[in-house]
Amino acid sequence: MGIADRWGLRAWLSAPGSLSKRLAATGRRYEVQVLRQTVAPLRLQERAALGLPPRGLTVVREVLLRVDGKPLVWARSAVHGDSLKGPWKAVNGLGSRPLGHLLYDDPRIHRSELRPRRVTRHGATWHQMAAQWLAATGTEPPAQMQWSRNSVFTRHGKQLRVMELFVPDVALRDPGPLRRKTRTRR
Repeated sequence: MGIADRWGLRAWLSAPGSLSKRLAATGRRYEVQVLRQTVAPLRLQERAALGLPPRGLTVVREVLLRVDGKPLVWARSAVHGDSLKGPWKAVNGLGSRPLGHLLYDDPRIHRSELRPRRVTRHGATWHQMAAQWLAATGTEPPAQMQWSRNSVFTRHGKQLRVMELFVPDVALRDPGPLRRKTRTRR
């Protein structure tokens, strides 16, 4: 992972369980700032991860995860519109509650393995994040904010993809024990 190791991000990129709970444990106040929840086109990686055709309604939720006011993670979740009528309908009513509360409180939800990925500063994901970051914080995102992790959650055969992009400073926080096993896709 090269640069991710240099900043100590490997532990965060591979930490099982709820990212929200891990982040909350590193400070006094944890908050989810919803930047956007809307119908949007799926990106290529999202379509591939969810096994979806190029057309169809997709609900995208983009948030900043903050600890003690400091933004540490930009996250994007995507789910096909059809799934919102069924197993993922609770996503619509989340508001500023963490998505993790929905994902880890239901034993019928299974998670794929975590896939670390370096985000290019010239791609759509970086540009979307950077514009939202600037609007939400009044500052540019850290230039080294390039490492993300991706996973797919499945419930009743319907999938939801989550991508989390980390600020390098998150490596200064202890992600907690990594021994617990995550639920994997079956």
